[in-house]
Amino acid sequence: MNVMKRMYCRIYQGVFRILLPILPYREPKILEKNIEIAEILKKENIFKVLLVTDVQIYQLGLTQKLEETFQKEKIECFVYNKTVANPTSDNVMEAVDMYRNNQCEGIIAFGGGSAMDCAKATGAKIVRPKKTLYEMKGLLKVRKKLPVLIAVPTTAGTGSETTLAAVITDSKTRLKYAINDFSLIPEYALLDAELTIGLPPRVTAMTGMDAFTHAVEAFIGRSTTKQTRKEAKEAVRLIVENLEVAYQNGTNFKARKNMLTASYKAGIAFTQSYVGYVHAVAHSLGGKYNIAHGLANAIVLPIVLKRYGKVIYKKLWELGVYAGIFDKNTDIKTGAERFISKIEEMNQSMGIEKKIPQIQIEDIPMLAKTAYKEANPLYPVPVLWTEKELEQIYYMVKE
Repeated sequence: MNVMKRMYCRIYQGVFRILLPILPYREPKILEKNIEIAEILKKENIFKVLLVTDVQIYQLGLTQKLEETFQKEKIECFVYNKTVANPTSDNVMEAVDMYRNNQCEGIIAFGGGSAMDCAKATGAKIVRPKKTLYEMKGLLKVRKKLPVLIAVPTTAGTGSETTLAAVITDSKTRLKYAINDFSLIPEYALLDAELTIGLPPRVTAMTGMDAFTHAVEAFIGRSTTKQTRKEAKEAVRLIVENLEVAYQNGTNFKARKNMLTASYKAGIAFTQSYVGYVHAVAHSLGGKYNIAHGLANAIVLPIVLKRYGKVIYKKLWELGVYAGIFDKNTDIKTGAERFISKIEEMNQSMGIEKKIPQIQIEDIPMLAKTAYKEANPLYPVPVLWTEKELEQIYYMVKE
């Protein structure tokens, strides 16, 4: 990267870091029971809501108890259950039509990151009807309060219940992009570990590594705060201690609850401190090949950490000590390498692949360009890379 571009990126990131204390970040109010959602809606004089989820969650009956609560409280609930992995612009517009046609006044995001993203983008489109979704791409293009938005995560991974981002894939071009605005942060989040008990082991693994990636990228970046460092370290520790347990025994309530807490903490960390090249690469792969985001993150994470090199050794050492992977007497270089090895060991123990063979060689320049545009100048990465340097990551992920 040339000197002028490098200076621009670092100045841009520096300004955001200076502004962090005064930007309107907020944390959702935590709820524990379904009835609390109904009480909030009634307090807001809302008696028609749109529930955004996906067909698998709906068919598993996970929304049933909440729907029954709404019925008892005389709140009409209209369910949009067609959200796909890597939600599309078509999904959003279908949900918007359902919201408008039924004169809804609030939105429930029920599911994993895809349902959350679809619900957030739906809210954005509702309050900005004259803007296309793509016109809201990037930072602070919504700038208007959404209808009441309540998040109910059913996976412990995305942390979307805490974030200001909605990641959408254009149905026609397959371009994946993020809408980022403070108004997209849900007002409330119901954290109920019971909803995660039925998660298949592979989904548990992928979403758990998604949360792990959030925490690590937030911690090693250049825009951290005392709070985000604390939340990221706590998330890493909880994931190291509980993810494989939840994977092996999906009914372990304690492990499931700890993973929900870890996902929430990782979400708080990366919402303010952002992510890095792992996410930029993973987003491009999800958009082009529909690779599950958590899976892409899990595969790409150790590769990117190795490529960053010694500039992040000290921070990886700190995470490793805090998570109990090794003790503080371990030298920094050895500790950093052990931390990366631990990621690879976790992936292997949970059956996560090492490579993504779907990548086509001829697509790599375009993928790298997409990742480069997403990451620079926004993401405060430890090391700035050019498009050519990013291309090497795709080759390493494919081989």
